[in-house]
Amino acid sequence: MELGCFSVSLAVKDIKKSKEFYEALGFSVFHGDESQGWLIMKSPTANIGLFQGMFDKNILTFNPGWNQDAEALESFTDVRELQKNLKAKGIKLETEADEKGSGPASFTLIDPDGNPVLIDQHV
Repeated sequence: MELGCFSVSLAVKDIKKSKEFYEALGFSVFHGDESQGWLIMKSPTANIGLFQGMFDKNILTFNPGWNQDAEALESFTDVRELQKNLKAKGIKLETEADEKGSGPASFTLIDPDGNPVLIDQHV
C-alpha cells in the first residue's frame, strides 16, 4: 500500500524555539507561516511539521499524491481507495473521507499504541 509522503506532525509549545532546535539539526523551513503557528521543515532525508496550538498529540502523517518534496505524483492511490482497503481489512477509522468525488480529502485512524495517523491528500 503506497501512502505517499511521510512526515511527523509535532504538537509544539513554542514554534520559534522548535524551529531553532530543528534548524540546529539541519532542517530548514520548506513551507508554512510561523505567525500562524505552523511550519513544514525538511532535511535531506526527513520531513517534520511543527504545529503550535493546533492539536494535542503528535501525529504520523501520510500525503497520498505527493513525493517527499511535496511534488504531485503522476500516479498514486487515491485517499478514498486507501480508506476502502483499510476498512475491508477491519481497521477502525476515527474520521472518514467522503467516498464520493475526487481531489483533496483525509481520514484518521489510531494505531494500537494510541498514536494518531492522518492520511491527508492535498491533490
